[in-house]
Amino acid sequence: MDWKSAFEEIEKIKQEAQVEINQAGDLSQQETWRVKYLGRKGRLAVLTSLLANSPAEIRPKLGQAVNELKNYLQALLKKVSKEKKVSRKGKNLSLPGKPAISGLLHPLTLTTRRMVEIFVRMGFGVYTGPDIETDFNNFEALNMPVDHPARDMWDTFYLNQEGTLLLRTHTSPVQIRVMKELTPPFRVVAVGRCFRRDLLDASHSPVFHQLEGLMVGKRISFAHLKGILIYFCQELFGKQTRVNFTPSYFPFTEPSAEVSISCVICRGQGCPTCSRTGWLEILGCGMVHPQVFRKVGYNPDEFSGLAFGIGIERTAMLLHGITDIRFFLQNDLRFLRLFT
Repeated sequence: MDWKSAFEEIEKIKQEAQVEINQAGDLSQQETWRVKYLGRKGRLAVLTSLLANSPAEIRPKLGQAVNELKNYLQALLKKVSKEKKVSRKGKNLSLPGKPAISGLLHPLTLTTRRMVEIFVRMGFGVYTGPDIETDFNNFEALNMPVDHPARDMWDTFYLNQEGTLLLRTHTSPVQIRVMKELTPPFRVVAVGRCFRRDLLDASHSPVFHQLEGLMVGKRISFAHLKGILIYFCQELFGKQTRVNFTPSYFPFTEPSAEVSISCVICRGQGCPTCSRTGWLEILGCGMVHPQVFRKVGYNPDEFSGLAFGIGIERTAMLLHGITDIRFFLQNDLRFLRLFT
């Protein structure tokens, strides 16, 4: 470019600079614009270098035009910078952003995974079943016909007038589904929600979770049951934990037992938590009743099995010293963050 086309270049620069500065959305783009037009090797600097070689009679007029262009460009940059600054008023863009709060696993999920992992190490598979069950799977196949008094042990949510559909009262129906599907030998645990018509208080909830275990094969004995549950309790609560089996009754197992552990609070010395006995009851178990085998088409003379069930909420409360089951349902972040 020579001095003769300098005046045309000045008008061109004004037009292009106006358009480009309006498109400069952030500080880095504004700096790119500044270097292009006002930098040491920018378009204004090229025009300024022409002044020395321009004719004497043109130089004052050209110099005035170049100076006016410089003022014009600087005014454009100042105006846009001010507008952007106003739009950012009240924001300190130099501060680091707030960290995103990531989701956390619920304490019941953490407890369930911890329990299941112990049984998986012993070779158990993991099964689930539907929340809505048939009366056959929930009661009848588990040795509780319609007139059986043991049904009074479960206050049930029925879903139809005929009483054939209900919200399962325990995870034991998964045992029936598994035995219908698999051929012995096998060992499985099932986890899931259960529903009973209980009032919500510090130790009861109409919705709760259970872990159910089942092992079926030939020559399965009560000794296998004791070995599995003692190992589970000591892995979960500590090697120092003592385990006690007390005779009990469940319609789907015979013989049946309640399993207690030495109190996790007082270590068996006696405290209010264990009613001064030194023991805490945590699960029920027994050998699968022959009538249950007959309901699913197994020959009780050929196969034997063991079963057990444990409440996940109660286990979590014992592990973490939680005194109220309602904490699990309230979605209080202060409580949930204790388990990170």
